[in-house]
Amino acid sequence: MKIVTIIGARPQFIKAAMVSRELVKCKKGAGAPCNQEIVVHTGQHYDYNMSKVFFEELAIPEPDHHLGVGSGSHGHMTGQMIAKIEDVLFDEKPDLVLVYGDTNSTLAGAIAASKLHIPVAHVEAGLRSFNRRMPEEINRVLTDHVSKLLFAPTGTAITNLAREGITDGVIQTGDVMLDAFMHFKTKAAIDSQILDTLGITAGSYYLATVHRQENTDDPHRLAGIFSAFEEISNNGHPVIVPLHPRTRKSLQQNDISVAQGSNVRLVEAVGYLDMIQLEANATLICTDSGGVQKEAYFANVPCITLRDETEWVETVDAGANFLTDTDKQSIFNAFKQASCTSIKLDPALYGNGHAAEIIVDSLTESL
Repeated sequence: MKIVTIIGARPQFIKAAMVSRELVKCKKGAGAPCNQEIVVHTGQHYDYNMSKVFFEELAIPEPDHHLGVGSGSHGHMTGQMIAKIEDVLFDEKPDLVLVYGDTNSTLAGAIAASKLHIPVAHVEAGLRSFNRRMPEEINRVLTDHVSKLLFAPTGTAITNLAREGITDGVIQTGDVMLDAFMHFKTKAAIDSQILDTLGITAGSYYLATVHRQENTDDPHRLAGIFSAFEEISNNGHPVIVPLHPRTRKSLQQNDISVAQGSNVRLVEAVGYLDMIQLEANATLICTDSGGVQKEAYFANVPCITLRDETEWVETVDAGANFLTDTDKQSIFNAFKQASCTSIKLDPALYGNGHAAEIIVDSLTESL
């Protein structure tokens, strides 16, 4: 079976690492792998800390095709990706195209493949925030509606698909990010030096990430978020903020800075092993990232989500994740509430750590 895998953004590298690992295993006996995977990197995330470090740390196969699309408007990026992916598909003639998540790379891969009548398989199908102002929501809805195989991480995702009339080809798999977290957490604890590098110890800091355009492109929202981080840092622990390139650029363009002497520490974006080590040892996590929300849950760390809604509703229902508006007072109120929370992890909420195996078995059986 020949599969073209479309990736381009940091969360997709993590998910693809686990599925690629299973794809090379032959399910039909000894000998050469039964599956041939062609990896296409769109270039949506392209600098070292957002891309190459993940290939190195997670042993992801080097891309067979690097499209080099880079940043730009949604229309510009997606259009370029569709055209370039189409060229790859003409050349490779795969049996199936595999896409992950909800980025522009996801949508471009799904559109290019479906227009060439190549089956599409979508990992993380059925997620819904029900906020159509989010580009990611548009991407995931459209991708689901052109996919032949829909790998849903949770029962909630399956219910969402059924509401939209999608029931064929839907398979509940669990979450591949749980696979990755379980697989790499010991390696991170041994190999990562990030705590020493930053001069912090387990349980002595808060962790925060901000990258969504709804937050970074609105100077008022962004200023409110970082003002809240300063307030939180006055509670005795520093707030460690690995900066997404978009966030750093927006802070500079809008002349937003942390106060001199503040206990908010802005650091460069980090790789996956360093990130899960930071997450596992934080007292509390504040984020607008879907992936970080889940990783906080996997690490048994309370999370504040800088959004009014989330596609990962299970974390909210479990009392582990607190949604908040982005003004300073709302964030600080959520911080006080989350600080009093003790998480009781439900191991079955996102599967058993074998989602990638279920996905590959389903791919093999379907083609």
